[in-house]
Parts: sequence; structure tokens; C-alpha cells
Amino acid sequence: MTMTEQLNALGSILAQGSLHSLFQPIISLSERRVVGYEALSRGPSNSPLHSPIALFSVARHAGRLSELEMVCRESACRRFSDQKLPGKLFLNVSPESLLETAHQPGRTLQLLSDFGIPPSQVVIELTEQTPTDDFQLLQTALHHYRDMGFSIALDDLGAGYSSLRLWSELRPDYVKIDRHFIDGIHQDALKREFVGSILQIAKASRAQVIAEGIELPEELAVLTEMGVDLVQGYLLCRPQEHPPQEARLMLPKPDSANVALNDEGSDLSALLNEQPAVGQHTATAQVLEAFRRQANLNSLAVLDERGHPIGIVHRHSLSDALLKPFATDLFARKPISRLMSDDFLAVELSQSLQQVSRLLTSRARQRIEEDFIITLNGDYLGLGRVIDVLKLITELKIQQARYANPLTLLPGNVPIQQCLTRLLQQQRESVICYVDIDSFKPFNDIYGYGRGDEVLLCLAQCLNDRVDPSRDFVGHIGGDDFLLVLGPQDWRKRLNQLLDDFHTQCRRFYRSEHLDAGCFVALNRQGVRQEFALLSLSIGVVHLYPQACGQLDASQLAELASQAKHHAKNVAGYSIHVIDSLQLGQAEPESL
Repeated sequence: MTMTEQLNALGSILAQGSLHSLFQPIISLSERRVVGYEALSRGPSNSPLHSPIALFSVARHAGRLSELEMVCRESACRRFSDQKLPGKLFLNVSPESLLETAHQPGRTLQLLSDFGIPPSQVVIELTEQTPTDDFQLLQTALHHYRDMGFSIALDDLGAGYSSLRLWSELRPDYVKIDRHFIDGIHQDALKREFVGSILQIAKASRAQVIAEGIELPEELAVLTEMGVDLVQGYLLCRPQEHPPQEARLMLPKPDSANVALNDEGSDLSALLNEQPAVGQHTATAQVLEAFRRQANLNSLAVLDERGHPIGIVHRHSLSDALLKPFATDLFARKPISRLMSDDFLAVELSQSLQQVSRLLTSRARQRIEEDFIITLNGDYLGLGRVIDVLKLITELKIQQARYANPLTLLPGNVPIQQCLTRLLQQQRESVICYVDIDSFKPFNDIYGYGRGDEVLLCLAQCLNDRVDPSRDFVGHIGGDDFLLVLGPQDWRKRLNQLLDDFHTQCRRFYRSEHLDAGCFVALNRQGVRQEFALLSLSIGVVHLYPQACGQLDASQLAELASQAKHHAKNVAGYSIHVIDSLQLGQAEPESL
């Protein structure tokens, strides 16, 4: 298609307004509700400009980007209003279009007024495709949007030419992490570090983080564990003309196979206070009387007609509001919805203590005396106290420290036993790996225990690098013995990577003459000088199937792994020996 034909097609689309507006939901994991929809545009289905990439590229080339975006905006606002979609409307805006001479200030505000959408319900989402050098003009334009009541989102964080500078100078209300850093995050420690850093910066700047482009349950599990709350992507819902409005229809059902093995506490039952709530139309005077009757009542949840939380009233906030002159007389008969806070945390009962702790610490305005709301499938159950979360987390850390190996700080024998017990109770297919270092005692005798400790720490790091924190477990039995529990999908590949990692990392621990010879001489257990090969790993594996779980207890499972390890050690060098739990007594030896 020639450029002239492309320009003619663009002109026809703009003249006729023949665009499709699609919406992709943005979901809060903690509250299990849709917080908004990103509006996306497509050209006519029979047009060569159906693809948004081609459509916007031609408009940019023709100098009609601002005009195209306004047509897209009008279509999105009309369809958003017609469907009465809940939450906020996220509208994409290219910074360069704001700087075009054809840009008409105030046009977006007029559109919203025409369709009955308040500016407070709209988020201007900046999508950076090309370098933007005029920060001052851009900043002026965005302050203008803010003054009109819009929120600001920065899209594709980490992908643009100057997105970090934009974040620093514009202080957006939302930041959306580029899809590149979400793709395969469950298998990439560096991507997890990047997202962790973004969460820290967002906390300091009081921005909310949105992870977009989520396509795999494993990605969602890791992001949830890290404390990311707002998510969107194909896993939840593809862009649609008529998107669903209930988050529970889009969120994956809880699957025991995706629950982290080392996650203590199955839900928040221990934190639940079954405190009565009030309706949004309840008179303020009634709420005030409830606080007067119960001296230990810190907060009250405010519910809509369906029993879903829409706000919270804190004792201290209500007292402050009513201290103003004539405030009590003014608000006494008004509904509590006039004084409630809509900035509250609501979490599902099924979430873990660690997840709630991360959500609380990520909230810049959370006060220790303010309660949070606990729900079940979005319905109000009761309240939780921040102080109780802090106490339980402290107790958990003390317990973990008590049962951790003092050198590697990995879980020791008590949590290992608990992990194996949970596996059998849940009847989960898993791979239990007993990892042992060959020639470790003679190595210690020659190089000393200090260098031996370095080897153990090295192995601990190699093991941690090969685990998926959303579903795997690594523990330190003692000495040079470790236990690894992996999911059944790609365990062979990951064990081979572990062997390669350890082999490479160990080279730095040897003296050059031992490295060159490929061995060293030391006294054996009988006190006789013997030649020993360089350090290697022997791994005993038990492939546990659900059908075999009822025949074993945790001690028997650990003993099977130990037996497999002993078989592996009978093979020189790096080796793996597998026992199939469905064929107990038979073994499948493997040597590497």
C-alpha cells in the first residue's frame, strides 16, 4: 500500500469516525474489583489501518496525531458512558500530540461533559513512543490537566526514552510497568529486582503501580507475592468492546498448585474481627453514637446496597472533621458517605499474611491505628487491625529465625518437615531433590572450614537462583546436605542448570594446581592419603505423584530422597538418581 493510499485511508477514518473502541479491565487483586478500564482503539476491520501501530504511525507521519487521538477519545467516552462501566477511564495520550499546534486545549473536558463523565473519573495515560525534549511545555500541559481534575498515568515504564525523568518531574498518580519486565518474571531474578525497585520508588512518590501484559498464572502469582495490587493483561481479560464488570469472573480461581510452599498461614482468619458495618446512607449522628458506645472501636466499614465496601470511617478522622465550628450540627443528619474515606485497603480472606503485610507497607498514608477491610468474594466480612499484622509478622520472623540454618539462613529441618507434610496433605505432584556435595569433607581438611562455608553459601545461592518463589521450596538439612522441592513441569532442565551453575562458580575456590590437575590429595576417613575429584553434586530425586501421597508420611518421603541421594553418590562426578513414587522399589538411574 502506497503512502498516498495510507493517507487517504486515514482521512476517510477521521472524516467518518469509523473507529472501534475496546476496553481492557484493570483489576485490584486485594479488593477483587475492577478499578478502571484502559480504552484502546482499532481501525475498521476491513482497512489496512486496522492495526493501532499502523494507524498511529501514519497519523504521526501526516501530522494528524492530535486529531486522531481526539476522535479515539470521543469514541471511547461515548462507549464508556453508554455501557456505564465502573471505575476510572484510562485514556492514552501521546506527549508529542500535546505539543502539536493542532491540539485544542479544553476539548477533552468538553467531551467528558457531553457524556456525563466527571474529570475525577478519568486518567490521562501518557504513552511515550518518541523522544520528548520540551519537558517544561509538557509539564505545563499536564498541570493544566491536573487542575481540571484528571489523574495522570505514565505508561510503559522502563521502555521509553526518558520515562524515568518523566516520572521524576511529573509525579504521576499511576505508573504502568512495561510488558518486557512482566514477561517471564517468575523465571528471571533481575526482572523481579527491577519491579521491586519500582515498587520502592512508587511508595516514596505515592504513585500506584499497574503491572500490564500479564499472560501466565505464574507471572500473576509472583507479582501478587511481591505486593503488586493493580494488574491487567490477557490472562485476566483481552480488550473487548463489551468487557465484563465483575472482577471475580476474570481472576483465576485459587489453585493449590500455585500456592507457595513456604508461605505460612493459609488465610487471614486469625486477623478477622467480625465488626458490624454501616450502610452508606446511615446518618452521621448514628455512626458517632456507635463510636461513643464502644471505646475500643477504631473504624467502621461503609457498604453499598450489595454489601460491598465502598469506604471506611476512622474514629480519629471523624473526630477531626466534627471539631470544626458548627460541624456536628451541619453533618449530624447527613449520610456518613459524606465523611467516609474512599482511600481504604480491602483484602480477600484467602490472601496470606505476607501479602497483606506488603500491601500495608506499600500504602504511604496507612496509619497504625487505622483498620483494613476483609472480604470474601468481594462481600464484607469484618475488619483487620494493622497492629495485629505487625505482631504476627514479627512472631513469624522469630519462628523462622529459630528454625533457620545459622550459616545460609535457609529453612532448617522443622520447616522442611512442614513443607513435606503439606505436599502430602495437598496431594500435589512435586519433585523432591536431596542435594549433596561430593568430596566436601576432604576439601574442608585442605582448604579449611572458612572456605568450606563459602562453598555452602555458594550452593545456597545457586539453589535460590533456580527456584520459583511462587511454588518452590529450598531448605538446608545441615552440613553439605540441602533439600529442594520443585514443580513437575521443567525440573530436569532446572537441575541441569543448577549443576552447571555450581560447576562454574566452584572454580574460584580452588588453588591453581588443583584446578589444573582436576583433583586434590587428602586423607580419607581411614587416615590414608587419597586422590579426590574436585567438588561436584549428587542429587537424589523422588518424583511424587498424587496417587502415592496416601502411602507416605513426611519422614518416609525424606528417607526415600535420602536413598536416592546415596544411589547418586555411587556414580562418580555430577549425578542424578530418580525414584518414581508410583514404582517404589524400582529406580531410574541417571548419570551426568
